[in-house]
Amino acid sequence: MSAVRVALPGHLKRLAQVDGEVSLDVDAPDGVTLGDVLDALEAAYPVLRGTIRDQTGKRRAFIRYFACERDLSHDRADAQLPDAVRDGREPLLVVGAMAGG
Repeated sequence: MSAVRVALPGHLKRLAQVDGEVSLDVDAPDGVTLGDVLDALEAAYPVLRGTIRDQTGKRRAFIRYFACERDLSHDRADAQLPDAVRDGREPLLVVGAMAGG
């Protein structure tokens, strides 16, 4: 079991009624994937279902994922997360993208 830290944008923290980072226990014996973390996040905070991913599991257009100074937004859901995220040294950042002009 891995304790993964997730940092959410302000509007999703308010929706989930949490302060700061969220810590999730992710049971993935073969390594923690982005999909594993998002599944655990939505299980722990059902109000977030549909806000980060759509009903098909695809990332919402204005949401991005970052970890260890890498953009993971276009990685597959079954892509392994960096070791620093899996062991809790670094958080997975869920970021609300900016748009406008």
